[in-house]
Amino acid sequence: MKPLRPRLLLPLALLGLLAACGGGNVKPAAPVATPVAPATPVAPVKIGVALGGGAAKGFAHIGVIKMLEANGFEPVVVSGTSAGSVVGALYASGMDAFEMQQKAVALDQTSIRDVRLFSGGLIEGRKLQDYVNAQVDNKPAERLSKPFAAVATQLETGERAVFVRGNVGQAVRASSSVPGVFEPVSIGGKTYVDGGVVSPVPVDAARQLGAEFVIAVDISSKASGQRPDSLLDTVNQSIAIMGQRLGEQELARADVVIRPQVLDIGAADFEQRGRAILEGEKAAMAAMPQIRAGVQRLQQARLQQLRDAQARASAAAAEAYQRCQDSRSRLEKLRGKEKDCAAPAR
Repeated sequence: MKPLRPRLLLPLALLGLLAACGGGNVKPAAPVATPVAPATPVAPVKIGVALGGGAAKGFAHIGVIKMLEANGFEPVVVSGTSAGSVVGALYASGMDAFEMQQKAVALDQTSIRDVRLFSGGLIEGRKLQDYVNAQVDNKPAERLSKPFAAVATQLETGERAVFVRGNVGQAVRASSSVPGVFEPVSIGGKTYVDGGVVSPVPVDAARQLGAEFVIAVDISSKASGQRPDSLLDTVNQSIAIMGQRLGEQELARADVVIRPQVLDIGAADFEQRGRAILEGEKAAMAAMPQIRAGVQRLQQARLQQLRDAQARASAAAAEAYQRCQDSRSRLEKLRGKEKDCAAPAR
């Protein structure tokens, strides 16, 4: 047998190599990942809180804010009436709920109450004004960490007054000047009393500050068929009754209404502050599924609007590009030459 010639060995080697490649378990090449376009960025929903009046019941606002923060729904806009304006001012200054709770526990009524005997035993309100200003480092409202509005009632006209600039303590004092208990406050030649007369829970003020999703906290007294225990309770319930219809209309414009179970806490019962905070926490947690669903709906609607706008812009760019190409001369079209048009984004 003659040995194979060298020129025949090469084809045989190639055949063997091909046979080896075709046999056995050969792993396929790993697929190449296709880059995915990043998700369309959507601005976060601007959450606002509208904190209602209710004297000592107002400590419940702290509990509500604490739970909102803990669940990732930190308000960026704050409006308040009466007791709500006190808590709102502190929160807008940059304090978190835990800091406010510490302030509440340490609060002594004598630091915010100054009775003037010659004015019929009414509270002047100067101490409250000074206390609030000290807590916010004497900053004017427009320089607080969050947009803030204190709502009061102009006594001469009965109109709602919304303070968003200037002396924070003075605005809170005006918002908290319960008729018959506090002396009316004079600002700029006009007289102001408690905002609960015209806006018990200031939802509209929060909207005016730019809130897109308003969480209202209603702690106002309701007519219960029982006689109030004190003068302050009587006045507060009278104000609540006067503003009840207006309050219901305004509350209907909120996205979520939280009602802590504090109606049995007296207007001057500061000893119940711990319980009021706890009731605020419980009510906020009960409303959390509603808040979460509402914010998500708003985010989805905003995302769809953004996508629709992008689609319209893309279609308009494609149409403009086609018009540009259609404007070519006859010779350019025959030659297949394209114009230097702005190509639509892909």
